Amino acid sequence: MMTKSIKMIGLDLDGTLLTSGKVLTAHTQEVLRKAIEQGVVVLPATGRPFTGIPGEVIQFPGIRYALTANGARVIDMQEHRIVYECLVPYETAKRLLDIMGKYDAILEVYYDGVGYASEHMLNRVDEFFSEAPMAEYVRSTRRPVPDVRSFFEEHHRGSDKVQGVFLNQEDKKKALEEILREVSDVEVTGALINNIEVNAAGVSKGKTLVNLGRLLGIAREEIMACGDGTNDTDMLREAGFGVAMANAVDEVKRVADVITASNDEEGVAGAIEKYVLNIVEK
Repeated sequence: MMTKSIKMIGLDLDGTLLTSGKVLTAHTQEVLRKAIEQGVVVLPATGRPFTGIPGEVIQFPGIRYALTANGARVIDMQEHRIVYECLVPYETAKRLLDIMGKYDAILEVYYDGVGYASEHMLNRVDEFFSEAPMAEYVRSTRRPVPDVRSFFEEHHRGSDKVQGVFLNQEDKKKALEEILREVSDVEVTGALINNIEVNAAGVSKGKTLVNLGRLLGIAREEIMACGDGTNDTDMLREAGFGVAMANAVDEVKRVADVITASNDEEGVAGAIEKYVLNIVEK
């Protein structure tokens, strides 16, 4: 049994902690409770805005912190305060929206933990997601505005994250190439096959998770991270112990220390039982 000295666990949500149906299973909840009872700091580490995190995670007993927007914003839910934020500058975000706006894409800007998108594009959300639970998640958590570009220009300030979800892969490829070629000082990643997520330079789940650990007196070597998507790569690399899901993209699997079962097989629960709680598999 390879038990680790783990004091913090950062958990991606989609494709990791949650099933494909966006469910936090009863068994996984029980395992999280046991880890928290042992004094482990457990927190979501997601690309979602704060308002997009499921209530059962936000309200889970003992979960105090939420790392959101790929590390651009950390919330202390107990004290209702922002622990950390790093925003995409207005002019940079404007250029990103100009580029992605050339294509048939749902454009989103995140402000203060809330994701905003144009109402007419949210009405088409089922066209952009093959999985109904993901479409419903976006539809139910994004705040619709008449036009996201006008909304963005009216606010004229930095944003947590800028995102585009594309109808086809060729458009995504063209937009990504232009962003990488023409926009500097940003971090570009994605959690889905058809999206582009952009944060301010230096922002990542991994850096933010390690910095939060340092703030809490937890060393990098005592941090475990679980993930599946491209935007989790840095987190698994930065954490002392990186766990990739069986359904993870190859890039994530390559940087992981171990590979657990899939999100639909409660892989997070299995990894915590094995490496943190020292529960032997039957």
